[in-house]
Amino acid sequence: MTYNLENQENIYSGARGLAIKILNRIERTDAYLDKLLDYEFKNREISDLDKSLLSELVHGVIRWKNRLDWVLNGFYHGTFTKVEINLKNALRVAVYQILFLDKIPNFAAVNEAVEFVKRVNGEKAANLVNAVLRNIIRNISEIKYPDPDVDQAHYLSIYYSHPSWLVKRWLSRYGFEETKQFLTANNQISDISLRINKIKIEPARFLKILDESNISYSGSEYIDYFVRVKNLTKLMENKFFENGFFSIQDESAAIATILLDPKPGETIIDMCASPGGKSTHMAELMENQGKIIAIDKYSHKLNLLKKNFSRLGINIIEPVLGDALDISYTPVDKILLDAPCSGLGVLRKKPDIKWKRDLKDILKLSEYQLKMLNNAARLVKIGGVIVYSTCTTEPEENIEVVNKFLKQNTNFELDNARKFVNSIFINEFNCVETFPHKHNIDGSFAARLLRTS
Repeated sequence: MTYNLENQENIYSGARGLAIKILNRIERTDAYLDKLLDYEFKNREISDLDKSLLSELVHGVIRWKNRLDWVLNGFYHGTFTKVEINLKNALRVAVYQILFLDKIPNFAAVNEAVEFVKRVNGEKAANLVNAVLRNIIRNISEIKYPDPDVDQAHYLSIYYSHPSWLVKRWLSRYGFEETKQFLTANNQISDISLRINKIKIEPARFLKILDESNISYSGSEYIDYFVRVKNLTKLMENKFFENGFFSIQDESAAIATILLDPKPGETIIDMCASPGGKSTHMAELMENQGKIIAIDKYSHKLNLLKKNFSRLGINIIEPVLGDALDISYTPVDKILLDAPCSGLGVLRKKPDIKWKRDLKDILKLSEYQLKMLNNAARLVKIGGVIVYSTCTTEPEENIEVVNKFLKQNTNFELDNARKFVNSIFINEFNCVETFPHKHNIDGSFAARLLRTS
């Protein structure tokens, strides 16, 4: 029996059915998880409860895919990875619920999977799914994982669900215990960090509003105008976001802007401005005085940026369509180059990235990053500053790019980040380096480069 699956809405119904649909798309294409989720949220009538479950299931299966597949390989008769895609992802969704979601009864996870497979693959396949899942439930305490004493990389890759090539890199760099901590942190769901917009509201007033609205929050350990919340529902309902009182931004991203130290009246270029968090943070630090040229090579992204600037009450940002590789401009005071990167520092929020990257991507990106940085060197005044930043933890994209740049541009020197940023974030090269397992924020890197002549 053949189905035109993508066009039959009734097949992919409910949170679990939609989760399978999204997981199929991720496996078949280069599509990103968050964009697929956003599409479903915008184009379907989905209750808040189902939105929450759908997000949990999709992120959870992607986050724990290696461990789920290990378990399923042990109980499925045949090669699980070669199973038909709907059947495979129905089993993954069910096993994720069985292993990780205490609030969902096992029988509910099994029944939903069986009914879905019956609709798509027929009675025989549904009976197989039922047998496999019930066998896993019966033997859940007996499941054996790879032995770390035999092969540390294999154990870490399966149990903590990261690609083998990445685990091997981190093992050689950090050793077993720290790599385990790093992987554990990547698999934890992070709080949502909010940057209070001091142009619109004083931090003390914002916190009072949160208290009055019974919204739970905790203060940032590192930046006094940041707070953390578990979800945004009440904040959105009360229009605090719409009114421009805050932006959503991880503290790691803010540190790069703080390192640049933007001052009122300066002219600054943000060379890769989208999604705009760093441009708006600079404008807030500049007290909305001066000029920021926000460059992006996609016009639709610039249009989104303009709406954000207006929401926050910022009027010193000039959006410019252009490419960081070849833009020209009269030399300015400061430049922020938040370079496109592998994104391996943000796996807590975007777990699908770890399955989409390989070493070739890192090496190719590092060449691209160096070209952008060399172009930035032409656009800053003598005595001016470039901050080069990424949201990755990989040296080829971070300190190695900076070292190559300094060899090629002897009129620049590396400024000590310790003068601007909390020393807890400063590495042995006097650059910013953050990690989820050390700082409970995303992984990132930033270097401050001073033009001397």
